[in-house]
Amino acid sequence: MTHRIESVLVIGLGRVGTLAATLLHETGVTVHGADHRDTAALDFPTSRIDAEDGPALAQAIQSTDAVIACLPYHLNLVVAKAAHAHGVHYFDLTEDVPTAKQIIELSADARAVMAPQCGLAPGFIAIVGAALSRGFDALRSIELRVGALPQHPRGLLGYAFNWSPAGVVNEYLNDCEVITGGSQKLVPPMEQVETIVIHGIPLEAFTTSGGLGTMCNSFAGRVEELNYKTLRYPGHCKLMRFFFQELHMKHRRAEAGDILVNAKPPVSDDVVYVHAAVEGHRGGRLLREEFVRAYYPKSIAKRRWRAIAWTTAASVSAVVELVANGVLPDHGLLKQEAIPLDAFLATRNGALYAEDSWTAGSERNKR
Repeated sequence: MTHRIESVLVIGLGRVGTLAATLLHETGVTVHGADHRDTAALDFPTSRIDAEDGPALAQAIQSTDAVIACLPYHLNLVVAKAAHAHGVHYFDLTEDVPTAKQIIELSADARAVMAPQCGLAPGFIAIVGAALSRGFDALRSIELRVGALPQHPRGLLGYAFNWSPAGVVNEYLNDCEVITGGSQKLVPPMEQVETIVIHGIPLEAFTTSGGLGTMCNSFAGRVEELNYKTLRYPGHCKLMRFFFQELHMKHRRAEAGDILVNAKPPVSDDVVYVHAAVEGHRGGRLLREEFVRAYYPKSIAKRRWRAIAWTTAASVSAVVELVANGVLPDHGLLKQEAIPLDAFLATRNGALYAEDSWTAGSERNKR
């Protein structure tokens, strides 16, 4: 790697943060991990830092080239402001639209890269959607779908909370940015249910917040329809609407998250479905291009990682690689849809995505 990024601070050492730090450490970056709790011994140094402890956070950030915030979304802005103040590259995984918009505002005079939303959705799915769109003379629609699900669902919900419950509740309750009829609009979450079949598995898709990142602004005036929907097993959306709306849990978000995690705790055997479809005209013909994958748990660095963990960690790590290698700009706002898919997949960490989904599926039985 070049001088652009030689050292990285990863703050938040949950599963995704730990794996992102591990991947970058194996890539050759000098990594320092930080968390508000003591952590188990890792292959790189770690320290105990509370993101809300301003002096401690500033001291850690100013001694590194880049920081990756793998934190609950309400803490990201604190880290982003510190990175901005010290001219340090900033990356995060947030799906929260208000938080991302405040970070985007910071990027206007940033001396380094400000790259929010570098995970799976938003993140990788925007890179894929934008790549598909470049093959058309005129665009009609961009439809992006992602779901992180248990491989072996049980119960009526058919779900397991392998991701932040606060983040999932946020996505289910906040309005969704879309382009429809050529105009940017906000539409309600948990609506517009449709059926999608991936590898013979029937799924339902419905609107949720945050998955598009900055794509609505980037594609304004260029496409008639642009939307993001979450993938779940059939029947999930109806039950969640009952839970949040008829039981009025939409007014008690924290409690709702606790109830749902208690009912549907994390599972080890998960699967991430990715479905991107773009329609438009090329050479006078109406065509449809698709990118459809199913990603399963992988063994990385002698440890088995859930699909949602490695897809998220690999995405942000690949973006860091691209900035470090000079493939992407070294300052200002970095939109996910501006990242070339080929370059992303050519990185050491992005290459994890390049494996055939059926081949990756064979990892399911490895421990």
